[in-house]
Amino acid sequence: MGHRVTLIPGDGTGPELTEAARRVLEATGVELEWDVRGAGVDVMEEAGTPLPDETLDSIRRNGVALKGPITTPIGTGFRSVNVALRHELELYACLRPCKTYKGVRTRYEHVDIVVVRENTEDLYAGIEYEAGSDAARDVIRTLNALQPKQIAPSSGLSIKPISPEASERIIRFAFEYARANGRRQVAGVTKANIMKFTDGLFLSVFREVAKDYPEIASREVLVDALCMGLVQRPEEFDVLVLPNLYGDIVSDITAGLVGGLGVAPGANIGEKAAVFEATHGSAPRYKGLNKVNPTAMILSGKLMLDHLGERIAAQRLERAVAAVIAEGDRVTYDFKPTRDDPTAVGTSEYADAIIAKLADGEFG
Repeated sequence: MGHRVTLIPGDGTGPELTEAARRVLEATGVELEWDVRGAGVDVMEEAGTPLPDETLDSIRRNGVALKGPITTPIGTGFRSVNVALRHELELYACLRPCKTYKGVRTRYEHVDIVVVRENTEDLYAGIEYEAGSDAARDVIRTLNALQPKQIAPSSGLSIKPISPEASERIIRFAFEYARANGRRQVAGVTKANIMKFTDGLFLSVFREVAKDYPEIASREVLVDALCMGLVQRPEEFDVLVLPNLYGDIVSDITAGLVGGLGVAPGANIGEKAAVFEATHGSAPRYKGLNKVNPTAMILSGKLMLDHLGERIAAQRLERAVAAVIAEGDRVTYDFKPTRDDPTAVGTSEYADAIIAKLADGEFG
């Protein structure tokens, strides 16, 4: 029986990237039934929102979605379509694997890091008070009455909530991922030496959860030390689990280690649904040019196959992508030694090269 998947083409270059990923995924032989739905600026005029209810309902029914990049409309009151998806579908875990592939230009080799980021709490929970507002003044008066350290009355405020329940959920997700994928170590990343009651709570939960996974090494790292360690010795890190803000920053650092967002897949996963997406933007200026690198989108599809239990197909797909990149012949301009290399191929032709590898006996 096939898998029914919500397919959201996105906008800008999203439809081209999504189409390339769709064709490659179908070439693996996995039976996929696509439920195509809209989101982003291209559906605003008709739907009145960049995230129609029918799109959310489709993901809830199917439990899994492959989503192209989406432009956040300006001046609509929408903070982000991606943030709205995570909130509405309770996608608490952001999964960002970052791995070096031969042929991708980068300063590093042998990097294979998985970032697991908590999606629902921390400074990104959206609890803020504008400087000078009545609400900000009320909160500041209350806090100043409780402590000797005083907050300037003119301050803006952001609240950083960290709960034991959400911390345990994301930390256990990281250890379960490590166990299921044969990873050797999970590092809990905080700034617990300074923020003792928020990051300190996250670290305390990390220590307790780690006891349930004795076969997996646990490691405690301060986020500033982690950033230095990633630049110096990234091969020493395996799975990282972090609160929301640190996870956002560190996942871009790890993407930079392996060649950039163009090769960085992503997933946002909850108890009842999962959305797989490239982590880069929609690059609308390249729309319709058949130029942009679809690797991150294709590798997000690989993560989706893993999630659906199609592990053999996922491994074949990754090997085919790696082989095309390593050969360097039928790749997009950003994989070439110079960006004006006339031998570079387009988005669709790059997908064709991967499909040809999948048809090869070595990968089939």
